[in-house]
Amino acid sequence: MTQDATVQEKITEESRSVYAHARDGLMSMAEEAKVAQRLLATSSGALRAQLLESIAIAIEADRRAILAANQIDLDGASDLTAAQRDRLTLDEARIGSMVASVREISRQRDVVGEVVEGWVLANGLRVRRVRVPLGVVGVIYENRPNVTSDASALALYSGNAILLRGSSQALHSNQAIVASLKRALVKVGLPTSLVGLATETSRDGAIAFMRLGEAMDVLIPRGGPELIATVRSQATVPTIIDGDGNCHVYVDEGADLSMAVAIIENAKVQRPGVCNAIETLLIHASIAEPLLRLLEKALPAVEFRGDERTRQTCQRAVAVTEDDYAREFLDLILAVRVVDSLDEAIDHIRQYSSGHSEAIITESFGHAQRFEREVDAASVLVNASTRFVDGGQLGMGAEIGISTQKLHARGPMGIAQLTTTKILIEGEGQIRC
Repeated sequence: MTQDATVQEKITEESRSVYAHARDGLMSMAEEAKVAQRLLATSSGALRAQLLESIAIAIEADRRAILAANQIDLDGASDLTAAQRDRLTLDEARIGSMVASVREISRQRDVVGEVVEGWVLANGLRVRRVRVPLGVVGVIYENRPNVTSDASALALYSGNAILLRGSSQALHSNQAIVASLKRALVKVGLPTSLVGLATETSRDGAIAFMRLGEAMDVLIPRGGPELIATVRSQATVPTIIDGDGNCHVYVDEGADLSMAVAIIENAKVQRPGVCNAIETLLIHASIAEPLLRLLEKALPAVEFRGDERTRQTCQRAVAVTEDDYAREFLDLILAVRVVDSLDEAIDHIRQYSSGHSEAIITESFGHAQRFEREVDAASVLVNASTRFVDGGQLGMGAEIGISTQKLHARGPMGIAQLTTTKILIEGEGQIRC
């Protein structure tokens, strides 16, 4: 056997050992969560709201410990992009937002046990479809520690247990936040096993998390294309995909230019490293020149990558590529194309959209209706920034992710999207003939 083969065999054996160790720990955690979830599923909405208030108080009380843990993560994260570092960073304001989000979730309508529909059959059977928790929800995500509190609050309020698997870069932050969550669970008399955190952050540990099978009822990945692709190929658990945000804004002929500039600036610049920021701008040819001149002044930090007609007006634009139109930049980069009609804009979106969020800026009611009807995306906006596609902004308290798929949930996933339904049938001895 060659030396290279020996090394490879050793690596493979080490990988198997890590996987097996991680799986054993995760299975134990998932089994405990499943038992605890049965208790939570039958609890009152008042108790679950009390739990969330306890979580908010605990995070507030522990903010110094959470910030100190986050600083350890930041000090050890030397290879992150600016956008990644921004997502990892916690400060006083973001801790405050986490607390506010938990409290906002607790004020949402309790949907557990809600009757979605009901009817009575000719034979007297009474039928109801009611909402019930999904069970044990797994969330695998990258370096966003605020997801730890948001996802947990949503899961717990909707009667679910939650298993969390964050990135290695955010491990200390996540551990500190989960410590606060567990303290809150103890305070209201609920099992701490309702929240579990996977601490084996290797790739083998991630694969083990994805392969928990029936021990986990649903898996929600939040991250980039590589994570999503791995989940699609490796998961043995039903998944709800939180997909890429290759979002577009189309500025229609006759659009209000000042409105257009304000929306585009907000959608691109306010926080470019998030999934609801726009990546491509489509402009009707009739207003391309005046709008591009305004945007050059309004967006000095943004790199424009444009087609030939864009570059004729916008001198600092560089040539765009087909790959640029398909990319989620998560940066201060904007792909631009000048189009001749609404049809051309819709065709472009159909070709390149990731199905996340698409917007039109228009003064035409007919064009707005066509855009809403013909654009296939989880969220479609008229005369508003794509940055509003967010559970908190849409009155859902928060979101556990934004689904770009079509089954079970689509768009921001709040409390209702973390439930399923069951049918209750009540009779007086009826039998089928």
